[in-house]
Amino acid sequence: MRSIRPLLAASGLAAALALTATACGPGGSDADSKPSASGSAQAKGDSAGPADLADTLKKHGVDLDKWKNGGWKNWDKDKWLRDAKDFVNPVIDGLWKPDRMKSAKDPQKTMAAGDVNGGTGISDPEPAPVKAVQEKLPYHNFAAPVGKVFFDSPEGAMVCSGTVVKDPAHPGRSNMVWTAGHCVHQGGSGGWYRNIAFVPSYNDKGKSEAALNNAQPQEIAPYGVYWADWASTSGEWIKDGGPTGGTGAPYDYAVLHVKPENGGKSLEETVGNALTVNFSAPQARSVATMGAWGYPAAPPYDGLQMFKCLDRPGQLSISPGTPPMYRIGCTMTGGSSGGGWFMNGPDGKAQLVSNTSIGPVTSGWLAGPQLGAGAKALFDSMSAKYGGQ
Repeated sequence: MRSIRPLLAASGLAAALALTATACGPGGSDADSKPSASGSAQAKGDSAGPADLADTLKKHGVDLDKWKNGGWKNWDKDKWLRDAKDFVNPVIDGLWKPDRMKSAKDPQKTMAAGDVNGGTGISDPEPAPVKAVQEKLPYHNFAAPVGKVFFDSPEGAMVCSGTVVKDPAHPGRSNMVWTAGHCVHQGGSGGWYRNIAFVPSYNDKGKSEAALNNAQPQEIAPYGVYWADWASTSGEWIKDGGPTGGTGAPYDYAVLHVKPENGGKSLEETVGNALTVNFSAPQARSVATMGAWGYPAAPPYDGLQMFKCLDRPGQLSISPGTPPMYRIGCTMTGGSSGGGWFMNGPDGKAQLVSNTSIGPVTSGWLAGPQLGAGAKALFDSMSAKYGGQ
């Protein structure tokens, strides 16, 4: 069984965060955050183009064959599918080659400070920066569930981070990935991103850019490429998400259901690990340490290595009527967006409790949503409808 083992304890804390991934089932009860609507994809099927996928595109005047031959590059407003029911993600064989993955950019605009107007509670003082530390090598021995989420936007190929999570309805065979809403949908001003794929343990041996010149696929994607055939994000993110997070930031989470590009076992079986999601949204002040993992891509990072930060979380209030967010000190930048936040459960085993959403331009801290009733409803719906596919 592979585990996530931190290198250090957060400054000022008595003990390090011991992260394992052997827990079964979701933890906790509903939190105070209000439920959010689920946005679910309708794109099951193989690369040949099943009827439901083709029909979904046809309703919007798009031909599946033309889409796969480059039509997906048309980002005209009437071609950019926005509604939850309209997500489509046809597999385009070989699109995510090593060089294209390396050239993918971080969604920097999501890493601005956000509109911090003072939400339902008082924000804790801004935390001191915590320097991100590179994960031990090879990554699959220490952080097997962590990987990169790739997608195409009007600005080109983009990259976030994501985490393999357990699907209680399908123990040991999960194909679910947790990430941020802004890694799958632009929010209030746009629609679903395209060609969304997940690569676990990206660049497993942590090689430099020079060492990856003319890299073979197995060097970059040792466990292969997994395409999202369904995606869900919150209704609040679809409606209110903005370039700096906005009032959608406290609901900036998403779940992907993925399938291997070239067939094979489930994602959990392939990587050997997955993390339980805790939807009880514990109060920040009750948690000794949270850790954020991801692949920061904005300077001074280049997106090729996995990093982590450990810190005692505080509370960040964004705007009236929205739940507070967690905030930790961390120097990771864009590209780490969507990466999982972990803490130890009562049994000492790791749980995913949040994901990176926003941070300041100065890259001194990160904030992530508390996962409560709305996030649990979204996840349970995904598991029930698509988990067994």
